[in-house]
Amino acid sequence: MTSAPALDRLALISDVHGNLTALEAVLADIDARGITRIFNLGDYVGKGPRGREVVDLCRERCEVNILGNWDDFLPDPDRSFDNDALKWWLHQLGPGQGEWLRSLPFCHDFTMSGRRIRLFHASEETVHRRVRFDHDESEFLGLFTNTPATGDGPVPDVVGYADTHDPYYETDRERRTVFNTGSVGNCMGDPTPVYVILEGVMDGVADAPFSVSFVRVPYDWESELAVAAAMGMPELEGYVVEVRDGVYRGNLKAGEAPDYHRRPRVSPLIQ
Repeated sequence: MTSAPALDRLALISDVHGNLTALEAVLADIDARGITRIFNLGDYVGKGPRGREVVDLCRERCEVNILGNWDDFLPDPDRSFDNDALKWWLHQLGPGQGEWLRSLPFCHDFTMSGRRIRLFHASEETVHRRVRFDHDESEFLGLFTNTPATGDGPVPDVVGYADTHDPYYETDRERRTVFNTGSVGNCMGDPTPVYVILEGVMDGVADAPFSVSFVRVPYDWESELAVAAAMGMPELEGYVVEVRDGVYRGNLKAGEAPDYHRRPRVSPLIQ
């Protein structure tokens, strides 16, 4: 009787957005599960207060780091900002971090359990185009195509991406699979940090067991908000409703009230 192949596990994280408290909680959970390989799908900085520390920790812990849209535009030397928050987040970066972020690869391809897997941040074309969970069929199929950004390698069977801060999983009759990792530091809907575990035979070209699982990790979000307040981070009110309630800060524009779908968690900063 042939024994089943040993299965490998990868942890996929994304969209930490300067939330060091959430990142540390997720990394502790990954460590507790004995997973040693971590791939990061981008957006290390912006929105939260500690982009510098997040970049340092991800450079130390993540085997693969991928470019996100914030990582591309925030430290762009040819771009200037008249927005105080953007200036603040940019100034939080340490020496050389902006150059490192902008030099990150667009995507990462590998094989697991006979499936060709491609990871990128937002879409197959650019980190600045978003594909939401309610996409149409052409957007779904487009995720599997080669573009100047992805290069001309074998087209993937599985695509994992991030950017929207909304985790989901989808397949079609051709066995094509798409999943979104959600966000570690800024998840919408349920604001609890989420990451993905891929399990299968790494580099295996033959069909073998393969799984995509989502893990939610509670953390001390009040501590994160206290740090942001103590550091004097701009747009604190927007950060509170995102981290505390999973409500996009854009709902606050033009005096709009947060659209709470459930009873909000209480924060001592804004009530």
